[in-house]
This record gives sequence, structure tokens and C-alpha cells, in this order.
Amino acid sequence: MGEISIKINIADRVYPLKVNMEEEEIIRRAAKLINDRIKEYQENYAVRDKQDLLSMAVLHYATSSLKVEKKVAVEDTDVADKVYQLDHMLSEFFSK
Repeated sequence: MGEISIKINIADRVYPLKVNMEEEEIIRRAAKLINDRIKEYQENYAVRDKQDLLSMAVLHYATSSLKVEKKVAVEDTDVADKVYQLDHMLSEFFSK
């Protein structure tokens, strides 16, 4: 699959992009999430400046991303610990 040209609208600005066909849907969904978050902030807060709204949306998604990264790291550590324990138990069992 090759690259295609698309236009993405974020905060009433159009951005022309060249993306892989496989990524198009994800990029469009990401832009929709950003625009939805901006709209939510516009409706719930007295903020009207697009730059402020964009900054708030970026902070929201960056925070969410970092939380997920931390959770994955903790889960990876837990899995590694369990694999180590299982390996130790199996080693003990087969050494008898």
C-alpha cells in the first residue's frame, strides 16, 4: 500500500498530509477525537481561544498516553515476575 494525500481539519484549520493508506483511518479518528475534546472544553469552560483549547486537548491526550505507558510498564514487570516464579517452580520440580 502506498501513500495518499488527505486533508485533516483540526480546530478549524486544514492540514494537508501524506500518509500511508493503512494509517488514514487512525489519523482521521485522532483528528475527530481532538476536535471533540476541543468542542467539549469550549462548551464547559469560558475558554474561547483556539490555542488554549488545543493546549488543553494536547495536555489531556499526553497525560492519558503517559498513564497507559506507566500501566503497561507495571504490567510487564508483573508478567516478568510471574514468569520468573513459574520458571523457578518448574526448575525445582524437574530437578527432583
